[in-house]
Amino acid sequence: MSEKKKETKKPVEDVQETETPDAAKTPEQDPVEEKLKQAEEQVLALNDKLLRTLAEYDNFRKRSVKEKEAIYPEAAAEAVAKFLPVLDSMERAAGFACNDEEYKKGVDMIIHSFYDALAAVGVQEIPAEAGSAFDPAFHNAVMHIEDENLGTGVIAQVFQKGYQLGERVIRHTMVQVAN
Repeated sequence: MSEKKKETKKPVEDVQETETPDAAKTPEQDPVEEKLKQAEEQVLALNDKLLRTLAEYDNFRKRSVKEKEAIYPEAAAEAVAKFLPVLDSMERAAGFACNDEEYKKGVDMIIHSFYDALAAVGVQEIPAEAGSAFDPAFHNAVMHIEDENLGTGVIAQVFQKGYQLGERVIRHTMVQVAN
């Protein structure tokens, strides 16, 4: 029997040896490891939040630049459109006969200055002449006539000048078109 007792003791000792390293942990180490794990998770969460905030800010900045670039041409076109009736009136005034040459010269100078200001902003007159082809992108047909001398879809007469800012049409040219 003494041999049997020795044999049973050996496995028990083996079991105690494997449990001894786990049992060697003190209760103070578990909270430290837990706090370290929580701190690492918090750092990862804050890093993720920072990256998302940076990406959101970058998107906001790009969107703001796009909106700003889109606003200027629209605002400039609106402002120019408000002044075009004044230019039309000045051109009609210059077309009337006048005995006072100084007055006529002054009106012509104002019209010339107006065209210079429009050119400085980038506004151009839409080309339209009698006999040129009608383009619905730039011309507004307000009348149609039957004229055998003119082909189909040809401008017969220009009533009001049209203007564009870059590719944007501010005001279409008002024309009469032959059928």
